[in-house]
Amino acid sequence: MDIRYFEPLSRAYERMLQALFRPFDIKKWFVVGFTAFLAGLTDCHGNNGGGGGQVRGAHDLEELIYFPRHVQEWLHDNPVWFMLIIVGLIVIFILAVLFAWLGSRGKFMFLDNVVHDRAQVAKPWYEFRHEGNSLFLWSVAFGFFLLLVFGSYLVYCYARLLAMYEYSYDFSAIWLPLAGMVLGLIALIMLTSYVELLVVDFVVPIMYRSRVGVWAGLQVFLPLFVSHVFSFIGYGLFTMVLWIFIVIGIIAAVVLTCCIGLLFLIIPYISTVVLLPVSYTMRAFSVEFLEQFGAEYQLFPRTGQGGVTQGLPLS
Repeated sequence: MDIRYFEPLSRAYERMLQALFRPFDIKKWFVVGFTAFLAGLTDCHGNNGGGGGQVRGAHDLEELIYFPRHVQEWLHDNPVWFMLIIVGLIVIFILAVLFAWLGSRGKFMFLDNVVHDRAQVAKPWYEFRHEGNSLFLWSVAFGFFLLLVFGSYLVYCYARLLAMYEYSYDFSAIWLPLAGMVLGLIALIMLTSYVELLVVDFVVPIMYRSRVGVWAGLQVFLPLFVSHVFSFIGYGLFTMVLWIFIVIGIIAAVVLTCCIGLLFLIIPYISTVVLLPVSYTMRAFSVEFLEQFGAEYQLFPRTGQGGVTQGLPLS
């Protein structure tokens, strides 16, 4: 089986042009952009700012390594602030769960609009509530799993570094282990991001086509992944490179507009509408890529078909 990358991307780009620019309909942009906004509520778009102060001297480094202890002591001495922080964390947790629920439903709404080249909100919201709720439960469970894994890893790393420092009180002894731990953390982040990419880009379309939950979708996708593991690894790398070029293009556009374009990008919903061609193309690209593995993975209507074949078990 000859699996390609540029051809599915080209077809996805053509679908985006046909849907958003032929003709250009601002109302359609805002409606489809709203579903894209919901779909992206749980996506990670973290930015790391630069320009922070440098740690200077052994005293500053010691303050840094004992920072968790200082925080614990400060919270013990300030019970009111401790309670306010707990309340804030509860509010953040509730909002995260709410966004996960909306985002899970939104992923099917946006996919439905892309597959059928239409702009609907209410119909796909109710039609795919079962699939959306299933994805939501998986997202919550996966989120708790990641919290446990990353929390355990960070606690382990901190305990090891603290023990090594207190044994020798020499920071030169912990730089190499610290570098290895940072690389391990980066590897964990990349692995979990790749798993999320596979679920959103391939398991969700399978769920959408067959109208099944996450577990049934995974049972279909995992054998396909094992049989074509290098193709899917290539997809992950290809997607990563695409996003690097996309980010460079966005930065260039901001600079060329004298940062005026930044005003549109800092408003969440408006930024989604402005960048709709990007999200639309990437959503269509994953479906076009999946369809290469056989007619049983077809989502886009073909000539002579009245719509997407759904409700049939995938083999």
